[in-house]
Amino acid sequence: MPKKILKGKVISDKNKKTIIVLIERKYQHPFLKKIVKSKKKYHVHDEKNKFKIGDTVQIEESKAYSKYKKFKVLEEIR
Repeated sequence: MPKKILKGKVISDKNKKTIIVLIERKYQHPFLKKIVKSKKKYHVHDEKNKFKIGDTVQIEESKAYSKYKKFKVLEEIR
């Protein structure tokens, strides 16, 4: 099964080796046929504390680092 790769914006970098990334997606509601926006926050492993608030990053699903951290940072998107 392929790993999920998502793009989002860093909204918090206060914890050591952890950032919080906000992922926004749009989809069409199956019954109402309206375009719906949804947002979700992911705790992401950042080994070198490299990323700061406002950076756009690409994250990948990985092994569980802790109870909430199940993603790691791939790269920054310019």
